[in-house]
Amino acid sequence: MAEPTRNLCAQIPTSLHAKVRERQEASGQSLSQYMTWLITKFYDEEGRSTMKSNQRTVAFQVPEELFERFKEYLKRNGIKQNAFFLRCIQQALDAGQQDGQNGEDGGTEITQE
Repeated sequence: MAEPTRNLCAQIPTSLHAKVRERQEASGQSLSQYMTWLITKFYDEEGRSTMKSNQRTVAFQVPEELFERFKEYLKRNGIKQNAFFLRCIQQALDAGQQDGQNGEDGGTEITQE
């Protein structure tokens, strides 16, 4: 037996309305079906963390020209940004650990411009 339904009406920006309708039509669902799915999905995911509990975010800013060169490099080499930085961090830590075992000062000096 289907759950009873009620009408829900709200004013939303025109651009958002167009996006919702476009995605609803592409889904092949009626507007009622699509909105039920969308709202249910929102509430189901509301309490979930988007990050894994054992991970942290690292963020920093770079000059625009360097960023564009970096993006081109990633695309040219088929590398994801996350994988690139994880590999760089791991290599630096491994090099620092090896330097420490060899009696050196712990690795390459890093300077801030």
